[in-house]
Amino acid sequence: MRMLVTIADALIALARPVVFALIVLATVLCLLDWLVRTRRVNPFGALARFTRRVADPIITPMERRIVRAGGTPASAPWWTLVAVTLGGLALLALLGFLRDALVNMYYSLSNGPKGIVRLLVAWTFAVLQVAIIVRVITSWVGGTYSAVGRLAFKLTEWLLRPLRRLIPGFGGIDITPIVGWLVLRIVQSVVLRAL
Repeated sequence: MRMLVTIADALIALARPVVFALIVLATVLCLLDWLVRTRRVNPFGALARFTRRVADPIITPMERRIVRAGGTPASAPWWTLVAVTLGGLALLALLGFLRDALVNMYYSLSNGPKGIVRLLVAWTFAVLQVAIIVRVITSWVGGTYSAVGRLAFKLTEWLLRPLRRLIPGFGGIDITPIVGWLVLRIVQSVVLRAL
């Protein structure tokens, strides 16, 4: 088990600079593409041709989504940068989560039946918290009716519906997922202390 944790730590240590480098590269490409799209750089020059050749295959899918949603094509580079950044941070969070899950599973299984119950309770709360995050992200990107979005809705609506009745929206922003996530964290800590 220690070897698995060591491998996971090495993988996380390797992934961090790679993700950082990808974010920096995406920032440069998106900035150049934005400069070309807004004609701050000659759109017929060598830099513009290079930018279109390198950046367009990456930015075009985001541009299609933005235009379908009523946005302007000039904002596509910035939304692409946001997607790359969030994707990289999500990858690092997932790797850290898997490493912690391995460690928790090892220690829980070594503590017998009580440890297994604690592990199952912790995993249940983790699934609910991830479902809330997935629900928020799918609502941002228009994936609410996808299979993942529907599953996240089913897993979390029992908690968020009563909170929505109690907590008013702030300027059209629904903060109940944040409150629901915090409620789950508090209840999880109380339940795990009781076990």
